[in-house]
Amino acid sequence: MFRSIFVAALLTSLLFASGSSSVALASETSEALNIGFVLYTKSYAPGTLNARWMYGNKYRGPGMATGGPRDGYAGNYHVRYFYENGEFSDEYDLVIEKTGDVYQVSWMTSGKLSAVGVGMEVGNGLAVGWRRVDG
Repeated sequence: MFRSIFVAALLTSLLFASGSSSVALASETSEALNIGFVLYTKSYAPGTLNARWMYGNKYRGPGMATGGPRDGYAGNYHVRYFYENGEFSDEYDLVIEKTGDVYQVSWMTSGKLSAVGVGMEVGNGLAVGWRRVDG
């Protein structure tokens, strides 16, 4: 009993101490965080995925991956991403691999790894968290 009261008091004091320190929140930073999210959904065209992506707290937009398999998500694609205003953003060779119910995703530029991610199927799509990698 004494131990749980001590732990609760310690955690409470840490909470108050951390609340008084100045910590920059993600929403307050001016540069994009190196973390992204993309939701791929099946298009009506076989082997094509529609994308809705975001990078950090600054960039987002639609995209389209083509050249993939007729069924499922795992496979090789070519993907093009755009900003919300329709301006072109980036394009990659996209590799989606499935192990069990987990997807490993790689974005390649000229054969060089540009970003990596991990995902899972949700509802009618494939949700993937990702980050850019140093080349």
